[in-house]
Amino acid sequence: MRIDVLTLFPEVFEPFVASSIVGRAVAKGIVSIRCTSFRDFACDRHRSVDDRPFGGGPGMVLMCGPVFDALEHVEAHGESKPLRILLTPQGEKLTQSVVAELAKAPWLVLLCGHYEGFDERIRTGIAAREISIGDYVLSGGEPAAMVLIDAVVRLLPGALGDEASAADESFTDGTLEYPQFTRPREFRGMEVPEVLLSGDHGKIAAWRREQSLERTLERRPDLLEARRYMA
Repeated sequence: MRIDVLTLFPEVFEPFVASSIVGRAVAKGIVSIRCTSFRDFACDRHRSVDDRPFGGGPGMVLMCGPVFDALEHVEAHGESKPLRILLTPQGEKLTQSVVAELAKAPWLVLLCGHYEGFDERIRTGIAAREISIGDYVLSGGEPAAMVLIDAVVRLLPGALGDEASAADESFTDGTLEYPQFTRPREFRGMEVPEVLLSGDHGKIAAWRREQSLERTLERRPDLLEARRYMA
């Protein structure tokens, strides 16, 4: 998979793409991640990429020119058409099902906003899929891009040490993950459930399924309602 990130701050991605699961996936050649700065496509000596909003108001708005030019430059150096993603709090919410869908794409281009956001003509002109990571506002789209990249990369074949890890995680089947335990068997009076020490894989699977459903009902009943509606 290829992922391009268009941003005002490419430097913030350097430690991210070199660390943990994402870093190992890059090293293995499972994914390539490239960052392009909007400022490299500014037209004045000040490398301006934003301006005051028409109609007045606080903050600055990203201008069309540098964004369109950066996107067209990146896409001109590819062999296929990428899936464009605009990271915005106004987009559809990023869920595990959306992540699984994105993980099937060979090439993603992520556009990170900043300041007061994008000129509206960027939204309408590039026809990107708009995605939000939650109902809150960040200073820019860079943290959201990292969330999306991490979620997508871990689903790529070979990215995780154990492929079964992704299949058992929260939201994969519409429920929260069951509780996990490791050594020691007892810690400050808190003990590991006996069923997990039994060696009976059937009982362990049943216990985990029960715990997953109970935890989901307690903490995220909306997920179970969504499953019932979809069924």
